[in-house]
Amino acid sequence: MLVILGIITFVSLIILLASYLTDPRRLLNGFLFNTFFCLFIAFCIYLAFSTDIVILKIITIVPVLILLLSISTFGLFALCVGLFLNARILMKKESRRFANSLSLILAIFLLLLFLLRIINLKQFLPMYFEPLYGGSYLIIVYFFLHLTNFLTAYLLYQFNRPKYNQDFIIVLGSGLIKDKVPPLLASRINKAIDFYWKQSTVASPPILIFSGGQGPDELLSEASAMQKYALDKGIPPEHTMIEDQSVNTFQNMHYSKQMMDSVKGSQYNSIFTTNNFHLFRASLYAKKAGLKSQGIGSKTALYYWPNAMIREYIAIVAMQRKHHIIVVGTILGLSLLLTVLNYYLLNQ
Repeated sequence: MLVILGIITFVSLIILLASYLTDPRRLLNGFLFNTFFCLFIAFCIYLAFSTDIVILKIITIVPVLILLLSISTFGLFALCVGLFLNARILMKKESRRFANSLSLILAIFLLLLFLLRIINLKQFLPMYFEPLYGGSYLIIVYFFLHLTNFLTAYLLYQFNRPKYNQDFIIVLGSGLIKDKVPPLLASRINKAIDFYWKQSTVASPPILIFSGGQGPDELLSEASAMQKYALDKGIPPEHTMIEDQSVNTFQNMHYSKQMMDSVKGSQYNSIFTTNNFHLFRASLYAKKAGLKSQGIGSKTALYYWPNAMIREYIAIVAMQRKHHIIVVGTILGLSLLLTVLNYYLLNQ
């Protein structure tokens, strides 16, 4: 049994590496890593309890206990408290816009879920409602597993390190304050500038493409403001280009690809820079636009990360909405059918 489990774990690792090295821009990589991790933990537990080595048993039991604690009622409550505290800090440091209230909304939702688990709503429902209750719980589990796969894929993508052989660096816009580059956008430009100078020491310098249109409350396009920022930092004008028609990340990639194709044809290397929380989703848009570009991310303030990741996950779900509608619709449809059958049978 131990040998079979070890072989299965090793095969899962090979599949993970093959998928990630082929293309790190896959949500599938998160699922494959989580599968490998669970198999590896199971292998270690089986190995530990097949021997008399106490330290090995402790090493394997501790992560399992942490995992069980994190998904328990206590873990759910601790997450709620953390999200409420984060929402308070975020709204104090940033603005009270809806986009900055996502961690607060999630905290309220989890608190309600926490209370429902304590109350055990099931005991107040008629027996024939059990399938519908179970289906609702199954949907929550489905999105929890999907979120786990997304977070793992996101973390794995952070280890991506492009080579210093790029022809272009696409800098993605994120909005201006009038005509000024705000700190969030500046961090993206600085990341590109840092890569530019590092590559310049070992190869030909890349061309920086600043991508972003002009918003209704902005005095000039994001691309123009970003270019000016980079020129002030010492980047030569001939090593910059601007793309000022895009209004979202997909258009950033699409229009930038058109510019690169017009300069180099189809044979070139390119990367993009954005904030690390936006990195994985941006890579999916790059793939959708037909670019082989990988990304590098600039650091984001720790307090901003939870709210930003919630927004990223919502956007990822929206990108795959047809798939999720099918899954959720199937679960609800079967649950409703079983509920009707239960009602019919119980009232015979």
